Amino acid sequence: MNERIAIIGAGISGLSAARLLSDEGDAVKLFEKEAVPGGLVRCKRIDGSLFHVCGGHVFNTKNKVVQQWFWRHFKENEFIKQDRNSVIWFDGGKLVPYPIENYVYHLEEGIQRSIIEDFLEIARNKDTYDDSFEGFLQNRFGKTLYDLYFRPYNEKVWMRSLRQVPLSWMDGKLPMPSVSEMIFNNMNHLAEKQFVHSTFWYEKLDGSQFIANRLAEGLDIVYNTEVDSIEYRNKHWWISGESFDKVVFCGNVKAMVKMVKGINIQSFINPINHLEYHGTTAVFCEIEKNPYTWIYQPSKLYRSHRIICTGNFSESNNAAGKNTATIEFTDSISEKEIKEQLKKMPFSPQYIAHYFSRYSYPIQNASTRLVLKSLKDNLRPYGFFMTGRFADWEYYNMDVAIAAAMSTVEEMKKS
Repeated sequence: MNERIAIIGAGISGLSAARLLSDEGDAVKLFEKEAVPGGLVRCKRIDGSLFHVCGGHVFNTKNKVVQQWFWRHFKENEFIKQDRNSVIWFDGGKLVPYPIENYVYHLEEGIQRSIIEDFLEIARNKDTYDDSFEGFLQNRFGKTLYDLYFRPYNEKVWMRSLRQVPLSWMDGKLPMPSVSEMIFNNMNHLAEKQFVHSTFWYEKLDGSQFIANRLAEGLDIVYNTEVDSIEYRNKHWWISGESFDKVVFCGNVKAMVKMVKGINIQSFINPINHLEYHGTTAVFCEIEKNPYTWIYQPSKLYRSHRIICTGNFSESNNAAGKNTATIEFTDSISEKEIKEQLKKMPFSPQYIAHYFSRYSYPIQNASTRLVLKSLKDNLRPYGFFMTGRFADWEYYNMDVAIAAAMSTVEEMKKS
């Protein structure tokens, strides 16, 4: 295209778009409000141990195009390939491997019998669920598993009734086993190897910050710069006194609709302002040695919903003699309450630090995707494009964010 392009945000989406566009011969400049690249995948070291400030990001994908592109920028010997060893921790210390539907035989006899009755009922009434997340879960796994695990866990994450969550929001993110598959897996004690992160790649050094740093190499990135105005004038976009042919916005659409000038998008401001979301408080802890990667927490005894055992992902994540993990809470929680909550949790987590990300989980309703599509359609003729978790208001993992950036660049080529 050989154009001058501005990218707002140097997270995974912005970095991926920048590398793709640079390969096409375009002059790309990124504007990043933080001092380092990475966005939600940023990591930092505290007393020698690695803290993922929002989640615990790993790489894997079933998308062959993303896979090929990724390994053009990295070498396999820079990563560790891990098997996922995840468990669900129930009150009383009961541990059940994840995903629970494959390990029904670990549960008490009475619960097993209820689940079998549920499976038989599902087989008799195929695909009768409504279009809510609640309806899907109950009619895919049955009421017993729903009440035991799926409802309490997901309500801790999303902080709302699952009946209010549209199924379309979860498209591509949900397990889709049939009743016969679940029964077969339980009868033969087979582990689930079909979901994306049953195995994953993790960086030997510096976690997902390593990925961000590598993708940022050689790019023109202006750090510590929060863009507050993107103006369309004389068929060009003006940002911080510079002119660009096109813009790729990878920040938060709530901020974007207030930044854009010279194009009338007033009708979108109100619906965008009403988009809902949750933040995450990531609590960095020293924790007892354990063999797990993720520990899911449906218990009502504490607010956190999962422990990400990042200290088990790579030896370099831990200072000498330490074992660390990140514990996730939805939304903000004070240090005082964090420490009270930790006392109730398995593996005796000891507080080191915490970080609150105001935006981490986008929440959709039935009209969200239509609003975002219409906004994009309005801006596209002017050379303005959007991609990223909070630009698209989609719950992207790293590989999906890369795929979305690829699609956006393809779209730009056609414009």
